[in-house]
Amino acid sequence: MSIEVKFQLQRRNFSLEVQTAFPESGITALFGPSGGGKTTLLRCIAGLEPSVQGSLQVGDTVWQDERIFVPPHKRPIGYVFQGAALFPHLSVRGNIEFALKRASERRISFDEAISLTGISHLLERRTTNLSGGERQRVALARALLTSPEFLLMDEPLAALDRESKAQLMPYIEQLHETLSIPILYVSHSIEEVAHLADQMVLLSNGRVQGFGPISEMLTSLSLPLAKSDNAVSIIEATVAKHDENYHLTCLRFDGGEILLPREDLSLGKSVRVAVHARDVSLVWQPSEHTSILNIIPVIVKEVSALNKAQVLVRLMAADTLLLARITQKSAAVLKVEPGAALYAQVKSVSLID
Repeated sequence: MSIEVKFQLQRRNFSLEVQTAFPESGITALFGPSGGGKTTLLRCIAGLEPSVQGSLQVGDTVWQDERIFVPPHKRPIGYVFQGAALFPHLSVRGNIEFALKRASERRISFDEAISLTGISHLLERRTTNLSGGERQRVALARALLTSPEFLLMDEPLAALDRESKAQLMPYIEQLHETLSIPILYVSHSIEEVAHLADQMVLLSNGRVQGFGPISEMLTSLSLPLAKSDNAVSIIEATVAKHDENYHLTCLRFDGGEILLPREDLSLGKSVRVAVHARDVSLVWQPSEHTSILNIIPVIVKEVSALNKAQVLVRLMAADTLLLARITQKSAAVLKVEPGAALYAQVKSVSLID
């Protein structure tokens, strides 16, 4: 199943014009500046913008076109808002059971939804006595029990403090790993997107600026993400071993190995590591006399001027994309050009958690 959308919406100070398709699985992040159209696009998909023109097809089924308009309550969608929007007069159990009335067929059982969101101990509590993170987990369970064909999540972490975000994030990850339904996830936080997303749609001024796998989007030299001060690339790795003598953890990926300060992670666990472009330098040959531990063989893929003083370099470490920001002078001295074989010295890496 793929989700094909084509929408046009005109308001006094804003217009939306989007044509794209979302994949049948994984988490697709809708990312971009505030006012770019992310939430509006979700509302169009949910059928909450009846004045929108265009079409929506889910798999082989047309939900909307010039002749058909499936009303919101008949669209098998789970919608998690920034605010949990729970019924205050009902218990947690009551809120969740309310969703069962919407389900035309049962794809996810009550027990499965409770287990996936970790709220069995909250079922008899009033929703007014829940923390922000707990409220969002209840909202997520309620959305799952509508037995949706896909989930829409509109900045579910935006109103939470750092601790609550850290508590909720594993449950969203678990949905990704356990359920086969696609998730469209709106966020303005690049950290959230880097942690969770498989694909990204970059929206700005109501238009799609780019769409593709998260690793390609973050490092594309034609998009603004690579040009920001916090430009980052992602390495998908597994925990290979721990060095207890030097309190380090070794991660292995297709381009080699990475060391970082000791983390309490089980061997074989899949993790994501963030590498900021400003923390990557390039050399022709690795030095034995350096404090930098992570030195990775790379091939230059693209080079683009960032300003009069700096250039951006897109690199390939086997099949992993990396980004480096170096000076114009360094690029000239090292003859950094597409196809050059170099070594990337990574000054600092951080586990995405």
